[in-house]
Order: sequence, then C-alpha cells, then structure tokens
Amino acid sequence: MSYTELKREVFEANMELQRRALVIYTFGNVSQIDRDKGVIAIKPSGVSYDQMKAEDMVIVDLENNIVEGSMRPSSDTKTHIHLYRHFNDIGGVTHTHSTYATAWAQAKQSIPCFGTTHADYVHGDITCTRELTDAQVNGDYELETGIQITDAYKDRDPKAAPMVIVAGHAPFTWGKDAAQSVYHAALLEEIARMAYLTRTLDQNAGALKKSVMDKHYLRKHGKDAYYGQSNRG
Repeated sequence: MSYTELKREVFEANMELQRRALVIYTFGNVSQIDRDKGVIAIKPSGVSYDQMKAEDMVIVDLENNIVEGSMRPSSDTKTHIHLYRHFNDIGGVTHTHSTYATAWAQAKQSIPCFGTTHADYVHGDITCTRELTDAQVNGDYELETGIQITDAYKDRDPKAAPMVIVAGHAPFTWGKDAAQSVYHAALLEEIARMAYLTRTLDQNAGALKKSVMDKHYLRKHGKDAYYGQSNRG
C-alpha cells in the first residue's frame, strides 16, 4: 500500500469517529499499520476534525520517527506503536474519550458481561487496566499507557477482547485495520451505555450465565461459527 492510500484509509477512519459521535473537537485518534513497510499512519496532534485533510495524516516508523508529514503525530502515538509491537495480528488502533466507556474508565471498573450484546463481541469482561504509578506517569507516559494495556492481556487473547479501558483515562480498541478498530470503538460505547443502564436499574446485577456468553461469542467467532453469510456457497 502506498503512503497516500494508507493516509486516506486512516483519514476516513478518523472521520468515522466524528460521524458516529464518538469524538468532539480534537479528542481521539485512529492509526493503521503497514507491517511490510514498518510504518503507521496516524492523526496529527491537536487538529480539529472539521479542518483535517487526508494529507495531514502523519507517517511514523516503529521507533516513533516521522517518515512523512509536516505536522506532529498524535500525542498517543507511542501507545499505538506499543500495541502494534505486542499484538501481532492487529492492523488498526482507535482511541476515544467516548462518554460511557470513559465513565467506566473514570470509575476504574471493568465492564461485566451482563448480556448477549456484549457477548457477541467480547468473550468475558471488558478489562479496565490498573492505574499508572507516579513513576510511570512522570516517565514515558504514553509508552507506559501501552504497557498498562498489554500487561492486562498477558493471559488474554486480544482478538477475543478487542477493546480495553485505561483506568482514569479512556478506551482503546483495535482490529484488523483502522476501520474495524473504529467499529469496535462504536460497539464499546454502546455496550458501556447498556452496562451503565443495567447497573442503574440494578446495582447488584449479575453477569450473564457463562453457557450463554460462550454460545453467543463462539457462534460468531469460534472455529465452528455459523452467524452471518460467510460460510454459504
């Protein structure tokens, strides 16, 4: 893929965040990696979605050096790079401050799997990371944020839970490319809203029965998945 094509795909993914009301002003960012070239394209730092153009996307290498672009990349770039380095199968990363998902992050709580909507897309809870230590905050903050995320996935498949909330901060999601990472950001916000309403109605609401959770996740994502049309001739 050419740099022009990579920038175009990342630009369109970033604009989809605005269309889905997942960001306001300069909040949030999306990136996509070209693993063959060893580069990612990412939104420039502090640029409003209303003013942004495809050519404004910044190309950086996996050492965070600018390869192409006249603007500074997103301040979250090191977090994105860390995720690409440690989650080998992902191709796109999205970061938002969407309202309900961020509320769970600010409460420093993982989102329980209350129902089948959640189970259709994430196998188990949506993890909230532990808080950063003062040393991490005062060190390489954005890199340490990425480390917090990958530490939370030491015993978990990132493909089975392509979304996380960073304690006190906000959500990150990922997927096979930038577009899918935005799709997962939209799903996360809706799941977070449903979970908030569930907790509001019943503070003692319990998690979905495991057999039902497994059924809903595996019928879409398991080796014998049968949801949708992809297996039809």
